[in-house]
Amino acid sequence: MDQLKAMRVFARVIDEGSFAGAARALDLAPAVVTRLVADLEEHLGARLLNRTTRRLALTEVGEAYLERCRRVLMELEDAQALVQSATHEARGHVRVLVPPAIAVHQLAKHLARFHQQYPHVTLELHSPGPVTQIDEAFDISVISTKEPLQGDFVARRLARTEVILCAAPEYLQRRGRPQHPVELQQHDVLVPPVAIQQRGIVFVRGRREAPEERIEGECRRGVLTTGHNDTNYAAALHGLGIAALPSFMIEDALLEHALERVMPQWHMQSYDLWAAMPSRKFLPARTRVFLDFLVSIFGGQDHDPWLEAAGCATR
Repeated sequence: MDQLKAMRVFARVIDEGSFAGAARALDLAPAVVTRLVADLEEHLGARLLNRTTRRLALTEVGEAYLERCRRVLMELEDAQALVQSATHEARGHVRVLVPPAIAVHQLAKHLARFHQQYPHVTLELHSPGPVTQIDEAFDISVISTKEPLQGDFVARRLARTEVILCAAPEYLQRRGRPQHPVELQQHDVLVPPVAIQQRGIVFVRGRREAPEERIEGECRRGVLTTGHNDTNYAAALHGLGIAALPSFMIEDALLEHALERVMPQWHMQSYDLWAAMPSRKFLPARTRVFLDFLVSIFGGQDHDPWLEAAGCATR
């Protein structure tokens, strides 16, 4: 039995939550994954996983073994990274956790260029939903947060994105262009359900640090209420209402005049974007070059590059 391979497979089964998921991620037959974990348990003389038809659960000894496994595998990665740093060649596999909207609207359009620059580096993107903290099962976690970062990890700033109101020109021609938050009561506003539940959205005129005016604008329940940003984006493009969306999603639509910014003198909330990695002695060349690539395409500064690119005023 190749024990290191079995350890990698065992850790991936936990990361993916199933034997089938691990098999897909590792490009192995499901039977091979099942056999490797069974061989590992037989070699150790202990059950690591409790299996049912619906889920997998670590046993107590399995949980302790997984923690040690991760340490061993990380030490091995560090040793490989040391060699790679000496050869200066980036090759291998990088696992990235990234919010779906960032993956679709920003990252995907740049990946062909990255592949041309680093043909020996392969990427595995996971986008299950919002990412607000680091996941050590991934080489890089792209985090979107309003709060200061906390924890034992390394992070590099990517950018800041502002949530803005926007609508299709035909909607605004039909319904009018609001100038003040109180006027939103007369419009169909496409916002996540939480904004309705909280009975309003805070708007600030001027700089947030020293606002000229601060008001809580109430939003009536519109013809569509969903927490799925891409649905709100598509609906706004087709004239359904005024959407509240992060700037990185609508940069192209603003440039193409498919969407128009609404109430530009009023600001809502903004999010900081970070690329976070587990603290390590040596950063593999493949991870380092992808991290540098992320910083280069996002700008790496504490400002909103997408509003600037679209010619919009920023705070």
